[in-house]
Amino acid sequence: MAKARDEKDEDVRISGRFAFEGLERVIHERSRLGILSSLAAHPKGLLFNDLKELCSLTDGNLSRQIQLLQEAGFVEVWKGYNNNRPQTLCRLTPSGQERFLEYIAVLEDVVQNAAKNSKHEMGRGSLPEGLSPA
Repeated sequence: MAKARDEKDEDVRISGRFAFEGLERVIHERSRLGILSSLAAHPKGLLFNDLKELCSLTDGNLSRQIQLLQEAGFVEVWKGYNNNRPQTLCRLTPSGQERFLEYIAVLEDVVQNAAKNSKHEMGRGSLPEGLSPA
């Protein structure tokens, strides 16, 4: 019991352990995370309408999110025509792919830390001395 408490006390003393600084705010939004995940799964890129369908976004919302990701250097956009119809192709930039993979690695750390700590805390069942449920 004392050993488990010492380990917990040590966890608390590790400053910033759960700050997860690698979670980039520009990615950490549902629409942009969906766009980047879709593009990561399709390295050659996706046409605008295909990306819109995969992410369940409107034209305007997808356009705005792509613009933000493009400004942040995650996405490149190619415009052209096919059978006299305009087409827009989106794909991850090399640095965007690298940054996205780094982000995923940080998310994996979040999940591992949460799983490890929830298993550790499951058996405790009691509150520290002097505390009661709010």
